[in-house]
Amino acid sequence: MGRVEGKVAIVTGGASGMGRADAQLLAAQGARVVVADLNEADGQAVAEGIGDAAVFMRLDVSDEQNWAAVVAQTVERFGQLDILVNNAGMIALGSVVDTDLDTWRRVNGVNSDGVFLGCKHAIPAMAASGGGSIVNMSSVAALHGQSFVAAYSASKGAVRALTKSVAMYCKEQKNGVRCNSIHPDGVKTPMVVKVATGQDSASQEQIDKLGEFTNMCEPEDVANLVLFLASEESRFINGAEMVIDNAATITPPVGIQ
Repeated sequence: MGRVEGKVAIVTGGASGMGRADAQLLAAQGARVVVADLNEADGQAVAEGIGDAAVFMRLDVSDEQNWAAVVAQTVERFGQLDILVNNAGMIALGSVVDTDLDTWRRVNGVNSDGVFLGCKHAIPAMAASGGGSIVNMSSVAALHGQSFVAAYSASKGAVRALTKSVAMYCKEQKNGVRCNSIHPDGVKTPMVVKVATGQDSASQEQIDKLGEFTNMCEPEDVANLVLFLASEESRFINGAEMVIDNAATITPPVGIQ
């Protein structure tokens, strides 16, 4: 029997990168999965590749009505909601001085507002299903300063803090819902490569090549942690921030090692 057998999950940003890996692994371990993304073509392809255990639903995570509809459609189709992986995200280069307000709002609209709206609408559905697990994708940028991605760092810091607020709320409500955040360092995904190269798209060859020269993990490494947090194996873990960075955040500066 799979580690999330019989559970129902929504994975945002499920069309590529970490979201695709999350959706595939959760389904392989027994969950029925909603692959949610704005990218309809790739999202449909991921769902079709998984098979009968998955369905694609178009989702703009910054749109509250869209969120309400996706959660309602998930419960109507599968009868419950047990897992939410708030994975959808975007990044923009720029210091606090260089970042314009429109960029700030766009990044935070996806990364911060999207996670808030997902939690807000998923919690009642999960509580009605007897509980569940919310996994919010943050970043090591929420744990230490990164001057070149001001909006991204702020948005991921908001995810970190919101996760703890959600965890406390659910504990106080005794609704059986847990909420934890994951903080990866570099991951071999199209988003990371597009930022590194300044291009609008990224091939698998480019992703692999970048990974050869930097300290980056595979999307599947993150998916393994998502699976653990989604499963009953982590039933007593709530409000935690799980770092997956090969000790990058605790490595001393050069010269004092």
